[in-house]
Amino acid sequence: METKLPSPAALAARLPRSPRAAATVERGRRALRDALHGRDPRFVAIVGPCSLHDPRAALEYGERLTKLAAELGDALIVVMRTYFEKPRSGLGWKGLINDPNLDGGCDLELGLARARELLLAVNELGLPCATELLDPIVRHYLGDLLGWACIGARTSESQIHREMASGLPLPVGIKNPTSGEIGPAADAVVAARSAHRHLGVAADGGFVRVETRGNPDAHLVLRGGARGPNHAPRAVARAAERLAPLGLARPILVDCSHANSGKDPRAQPAVFRSVVEQFTACGTPILGAMLESHLVGGRQDLAPGTPLAYGVSITDACLGWDETEELLRAAHFRVTSG
Repeated sequence: METKLPSPAALAARLPRSPRAAATVERGRRALRDALHGRDPRFVAIVGPCSLHDPRAALEYGERLTKLAAELGDALIVVMRTYFEKPRSGLGWKGLINDPNLDGGCDLELGLARARELLLAVNELGLPCATELLDPIVRHYLGDLLGWACIGARTSESQIHREMASGLPLPVGIKNPTSGEIGPAADAVVAARSAHRHLGVAADGGFVRVETRGNPDAHLVLRGGARGPNHAPRAVARAAERLAPLGLARPILVDCSHANSGKDPRAQPAVFRSVVEQFTACGTPILGAMLESHLVGGRQDLAPGTPLAYGVSITDACLGWDETEELLRAAHFRVTSG
């Protein structure tokens, strides 16, 4: 069974990017590029819910983060996690794009529209957005509203995703695979920085031959793996040595969740503080860190007939807002005090 969807151009025409949103996107991309290449000394903090399922709660989170980002902006580049697709090792909710009504209905047209509406709203606040691009088609619908994108642990070895990353006009972080090995992720970064020719989708929904020049802003995201965490100084140094031939000043972002925290949100602050401390060292290869955070800490199950608590994750457990704010303020103090 097939259901026709609007083309990327049609959805963009219905939900156009405003001048303010466009300025936010470009400002965010430029700041991240400058940080990667050593032209901007600020610490990058990519912060937000594991996934977005409630647009109202997501926008409230964005409003709070916007105010904090403006206050801390002299030392921190703050980007909001706006994750709409969730890769599943087994079964489970696949994200707002796939299931916007939280009922298994897979209304993709509605999901894409809601995702675009949310990105527009957050960018209108002046806050750049970050997401994981799981399905390569999705970037045609949302890519013009992203300041940063991630290739996840389960797709970093995929040729299709490496080719996609090579043509994206924005910084792209590539995670090490769930095994924890660095080699495949380093190979993916090299591939994403190289030119490719591949099949693609045009704005009108037709198929095209795509030629990319390579993405000079592709970099590594350390998220730990089956072998354990990889955020400690020795692991970061090994990863930096592997990436040294690329010539990036700060090629490593650390994901404080997932295997680096054992998926325990209570462990994220210690990881984050360790990364901030490493960042202050002379010649650091660290770009910044990522935190999974929501209005209320913890998580909840999505169950038929059971009302959901407001501002609580339905995927991975997150930090609450108060602890997130405290961590970002402490990072600002540490960075500015040297």
